[in-house]
Amino acid sequence: MLKIYNTLTKKKEIFSPRQDKKINFFVCGPTVYNYMHIGHAKTYIQFDVIVKYLRHIGYNVFYLQNITNIDDKIIKSGKEKNIEPLKLAEQFEEYYHQDEKKLGISAVNKYARATDYIAEIVKQIKTLLEKGYAYKTSDGYYYDIKKFSDYGKLSGRTSLETGDSVSHIDESIDKKNHNDFCLWKFSKTNEPSWETEIGAGRPGWHIEDTAITGTIFGPQYDIHGGAQDLIFPHHEAEIAQMEGASGKKPMVKYWLHTGFLKTNGVKMSKSLKNFTTVREILEKYDYQTIRFFYLNSHYRSPIDFNDNSLNSAKEGLEKINNFIQKIKKSSPDSNLKIVEKTEADFSEAMDNDFDTVRALAVIFDFIKKSYKKDIIGGKKTYQLFKKINDIFDIFNFSESIIPSEILGLAQERQKLRQQKKWSEADQVRQKIDKLGFKVEDTPDGFIVKN
Repeated sequence: MLKIYNTLTKKKEIFSPRQDKKINFFVCGPTVYNYMHIGHAKTYIQFDVIVKYLRHIGYNVFYLQNITNIDDKIIKSGKEKNIEPLKLAEQFEEYYHQDEKKLGISAVNKYARATDYIAEIVKQIKTLLEKGYAYKTSDGYYYDIKKFSDYGKLSGRTSLETGDSVSHIDESIDKKNHNDFCLWKFSKTNEPSWETEIGAGRPGWHIEDTAITGTIFGPQYDIHGGAQDLIFPHHEAEIAQMEGASGKKPMVKYWLHTGFLKTNGVKMSKSLKNFTTVREILEKYDYQTIRFFYLNSHYRSPIDFNDNSLNSAKEGLEKINNFIQKIKKSSPDSNLKIVEKTEADFSEAMDNDFDTVRALAVIFDFIKKSYKKDIIGGKKTYQLFKKINDIFDIFNFSESIIPSEILGLAQERQKLRQQKKWSEADQVRQKIDKLGFKVEDTPDGFIVKN
């Protein structure tokens, strides 16, 4: 029985979609003015795994992600680079998709650009005006948070606090309330704008998400995901917009939020120059290691991104891959009960709010028991690891063909080591090295790599 922690209710709940096995799932996408960074990677990899697990257990998930391709940051970056903002956004959207592919992120069904939903955004703003939730100022249209009595029900907050640097509230001298947020910004010179019934301008940041989800899912849907720093005011603003416009509650049944990411114990920030892009980190580590690293932390937990942790993740993943290479995939399993229990324990872990940490511990426990009992496993074991990898995408099933001559030398070296003939064993190792291969010793025996 699947249980999910719901940010709205602050507790784990038995998962029950609005429509039997169909799930509408939305995650806030990127603002495309720079390359994807490792903080984005954490959120999008963890939601990629969550969606793939939901599909694995039989749910029909439609995974929607928006693309913010018009925003203050995009306009500012375009001016600095002397590139038209929409062209800049188009360029970095393509880079974003390239980086997603490199990270094995493949669960998204549809990407929706903000600028493709201008008519829907305007329609929602008009509805909010008609219902008295919005008002006009000299520089645009704003949402009057005092008109929405439930404002703050997701975050428990109605005011900004120190550190709210991402989910900004727009400033205006004409605002009624300090935390009223912008729905539509009137056009300015040398900025992109659209001629509409409510005036020439462009959308505020918060309104694009509800216009997109309202169009594709309707006023109510199953799951909304995002990073924790979006809870206030961004997600709070979304609730106010959609529930204010539609009159239906709740807008979203389950809210899921990923934990913060730090680098070497410090919050990632461009000003501190500890900002790392996905492209930079992929030059040092393969994508499976990066995914494995993130899955070693529960999606709601904070995580510290540093080389020591990544190298530990790489070593841990190598132990699993070494075991996979030893599986006799064409032979029957000698102890099916262990395999069946491992699969059940894996599912139990994932059913507990997608506990990937416990799920990985189950895998390592299975490997440990297999070595201890000298039962590596066969066809069913191999199929189990394949099924798990359909969700996690971290294992390496490719088989390196090691020549029999090299394997013979490795076995000879192993015997010499057992006889404590260290000098002779080292000479054999050097011979293997000269032939272009390497032999590594592990607690579970030697491994030959090319």
